[in-house]
Amino acid sequence: MNENGSVLAEGYTPPTPADMHLPDFFQVDSLGFGFGKQMLLVILSVVVVSIFFMMAARKRAMVPGKAQFIAESGYLFTRNSLGKDLIGAQHFKPFVPLLFTSFFFILINNLYGSIPLIQLPSFSHPGSAYALAIVGYLTWVGVGIKRKGLVGFFKDLTMPSGVPGWVYVILVPIEFLSNLIIRPVTHALRLFATMFGGHMAMMVAASLTQFLVMSVGGAAALGGIASGALGLFLYFLELMIQVIQAYVFTLLLAVYLQGSVSEGH
Repeated sequence: MNENGSVLAEGYTPPTPADMHLPDFFQVDSLGFGFGKQMLLVILSVVVVSIFFMMAARKRAMVPGKAQFIAESGYLFTRNSLGKDLIGAQHFKPFVPLLFTSFFFILINNLYGSIPLIQLPSFSHPGSAYALAIVGYLTWVGVGIKRKGLVGFFKDLTMPSGVPGWVYVILVPIEFLSNLIIRPVTHALRLFATMFGGHMAMMVAASLTQFLVMSVGGAAALGGIASGALGLFLYFLELMIQVIQAYVFTLLLAVYLQGSVSEGH
């Protein structure tokens, strides 16, 4: 046991973020640009989503096939549950394409982390998560300013009604910081952190199982059964979280849009 413990302490090297995010396929140093696996998967997700829904809509039938049923169910889910119910029946229609695209784009990129050989959720890279959050941020801020005017939008965002005037001295900076600075940061961070942390946990469980079984052997190999079971549990847990995070990101986007088109704070 001591010998196995010594080997474990000296020989096991846990995976690092560098093992998750492999080097770029090529780089353009003059532009500071690199193209790697993560960017390739993002582009692939656009192709996958586009082809699936175009093919599902090509042969529309009164009795839908499996592809048409999945496509229609997905569209109705984002249209009604994330659009109509949250933004409101009067305002939701212009935002359905954005909500629909966001949900399925995020969903496919998240599910990459559970697909063998691919095994990389695209949004485990912070840049892609923040880029997507910026698109949402510019959209709901732009909609709010267009609908209410610059002054009206910021007033509605930072000065809730029914509050004594002297409280605004404290409340306005807090609301400004919370709604216009912290909100977009946490919108992206929530997606990035869950994808990164969950996938890293699965990598640790898988690498530890491999090490215990193949490198240590003996009685310590029995520990590989426990770490393997943990890895399997984490796999299905992460699969569930990948779907939930696509929903949560799009739901929050719909909530922010609702605040931009509604009257009052």
